[in-house]
Amino acid sequence: MNRVRDPFNLHNLTLNRPGTIAAINILRATATTAATEFRDRAEKAAASAAQQAVETAAKAAEFAEQAAERTRDAIGAVAEAAEAAAKEVERALDQGFQSQSDLEQGVLLPAAEEPPEEEDIEDQMASFSIPRHVPSFTDPVRQAEDRLWAATRQRAGQGAGGGVLGGVQDKVGGFLNPDRTSLPMYKDKPYGYGPGGGRPRPLLRKKRVLGFLTLVVLGLLWFTGFFDEHHERAVAKLGDWGWLSSDTKARSKADWLRRRERVVEAMELSWDAYERYAWGYDEFHPVSKTGRNMAPKGLGWIIIDSLDTLMIMNLTSRVTHAREWISKSLTWDQDQDVNTFETTIRMLGGLLSAYYLSTEYPNLAPITDDDIGAPGEDLYLEKARDLADRLMSAFDTPSGIPYASVNLGKFQGLPSHADNGASSTAEATTLQLEFKYLANLTGEKDFWDRSEKVMQVLDDNQAPDGLVPIYIQPSTGHFHTSNIRLGSRGDSYYEYLIKQYLQTKKAEPVYQDMWNDALHGIRKHLVTYTENSGFTIVGERPNGLKGNLSPKMDHLVCFLPGTIALAATEGLSEREARKKPGFWNKQREADMKLARELVQTCWGMYRYMATGLAAEITYFKIPSDPLPESSSQHTSPPDSIFDDPAGPEATWRKDYEVHHFDAHNLQRPETVESLFYMYRITGDVKYREWGWEMFKSFVNYTAVEDGGGFTSLSNANVIPPVTKDNMESFWMAETLKYFYLLFSPEDLLPLDKVVFNTEAHPLPVFEVGRLLKTGWERKARTGETKSA
Repeated sequence: MNRVRDPFNLHNLTLNRPGTIAAINILRATATTAATEFRDRAEKAAASAAQQAVETAAKAAEFAEQAAERTRDAIGAVAEAAEAAAKEVERALDQGFQSQSDLEQGVLLPAAEEPPEEEDIEDQMASFSIPRHVPSFTDPVRQAEDRLWAATRQRAGQGAGGGVLGGVQDKVGGFLNPDRTSLPMYKDKPYGYGPGGGRPRPLLRKKRVLGFLTLVVLGLLWFTGFFDEHHERAVAKLGDWGWLSSDTKARSKADWLRRRERVVEAMELSWDAYERYAWGYDEFHPVSKTGRNMAPKGLGWIIIDSLDTLMIMNLTSRVTHAREWISKSLTWDQDQDVNTFETTIRMLGGLLSAYYLSTEYPNLAPITDDDIGAPGEDLYLEKARDLADRLMSAFDTPSGIPYASVNLGKFQGLPSHADNGASSTAEATTLQLEFKYLANLTGEKDFWDRSEKVMQVLDDNQAPDGLVPIYIQPSTGHFHTSNIRLGSRGDSYYEYLIKQYLQTKKAEPVYQDMWNDALHGIRKHLVTYTENSGFTIVGERPNGLKGNLSPKMDHLVCFLPGTIALAATEGLSEREARKKPGFWNKQREADMKLARELVQTCWGMYRYMATGLAAEITYFKIPSDPLPESSSQHTSPPDSIFDDPAGPEATWRKDYEVHHFDAHNLQRPETVESLFYMYRITGDVKYREWGWEMFKSFVNYTAVEDGGGFTSLSNANVIPPVTKDNMESFWMAETLKYFYLLFSPEDLLPLDKVVFNTEAHPLPVFEVGRLLKTGWERKARTGETKSA
């Protein structure tokens, strides 16, 4: 009769031997105990693994409850699986030892009370075939293995019983076969034997049980999103963010750091949604969860524009992913027309800022590929240089004023298809910070000279009071039309005047002179006050300085108060500037007053709207004969005016008006940008509080469910708002960055060390040398304006 595999040497056992039935009961009991212990340890192991998954997936305490529920589900499922496995083990034992009669009949153990008759022996021998390979018990290898087995058994008896069975086999095996110190006949190694020594191997390592439990655990982890790196954060229900409904004011630095963390969470939600649904695309539509490219191979419009924000927020894994795309997928060699201005401020500025931060602030999102001497040390600079070489073709014009567009692959500048080929004044004069910094890095003077030439050509027009029309002809270098405004197509010309002066450590006073002239003109021709509450506004002159003042303010104009404050103190805090010998004067005092009044008006744009998010364009009610700036009849309203209990009928609201087609909100940054400058310069915490209210409105009304991130709005003056299904790249590049910096300590990117380009990309202040310096002088003012 063929024997059953018998690791416990039960074939030598008879029922008449004392203690046999007791041994069987011990075996059954210990097996049941082992199964129970296995289940308990499996539960603990699953609980530990699930807890680690929760800690890895969620940084904020708000997600703990959701993770705990998933953990409990996982534990329950694993416990059920363990219990089922234990029952299988017990059932197998029951089948193996069904009854005492089974043992007597020799099903598992041959009965040995009476010796078999000789005829029976002969019959059995007749049916028995000698195995082909009979083991040699005198073989030296067999003897060595027996000695190893004996030593192993001795260590197992002395060691701690690890594993689920934990010494059960030693006790039962020793009881049934006390003299067993040699290997079983067919080397049916028990669980304690193996290359690892005498440590008992737990039941968990049996292949079928282990495989089953592994599949169960992996399935549960996959279902709960453990293997999706950003899944947990991106699909978090924004309604669970209790802080949205909190009116508690921050009272300490720790409170502001906690608020800053909320901004980081918004950035992570925005980036992760883009990464999941539109990775590599230039546009992202968060509601439909789709993307679109602006060029055949993509331009990295969102990736590059957002890169330095990720770095400043120290989001290393996301920076690594972005950098990998730039290294492997980004190419400028494409037959694609691009806007010269937008590509410069977003792409060139983004790459230069990333290079600056990675070299000067190596502890921000540190990556070894950026280290000095690493193969990828100059990746950002190399990509920037390649792009700049292509953009320089825009400057190949008769006047030096750049064309509106460039074909990247053909190195060809292209005039605008509208406005008789004229370029936007703001666009032509908002390239200088980027090209001058690149010239400083590379030593290529051409970058400096050609961008600087634009400023000379424009200033030679001698615009009255420093206010320039919004179009200029590349063919002649003269202004086209007479429309003057600080909104679209005019805004960043004024911004870059003072920033060019600060960028080169005040070594180019010509730009400060141009700024002072322009600010004087703004006060004289564009600033006035509303009729009911006396809000300070900056209007427009659509028909030139001799035409009527239009009480229209683009949201874009809200960059101005922060820029005025920056110019007044030249990057110092107001307190430091006032103490600086010979620095502070009445003009700087008046400039700070104007900045405070204008930022209050911009804050009112937000308070006026139903969602708390400003419209793209706001009109104001002004007298038929507008008051001039600094009129003695004007008194600025207090900030408390916005808390008028009259609500929608409050008097101050009569000064604001938003037309239906202007009620969209594009997630623009200009107001929070000014709040950032005003807080850094004045130290007044109210600007932080206003920013916090704005941030909550963005989260509350622009967030997209199901992990879509955030979207712009088609109508921000109704609740619920009408979504636009588009996330502008400057939402991450500018708006969230300025919120983060507003809630950060003042020593992070101090204003006397960096200048922010018009897309919020920080660039360093640097010294100019003999090679790179101002190459032109202003002509004497005549007050006349040339026209095309």
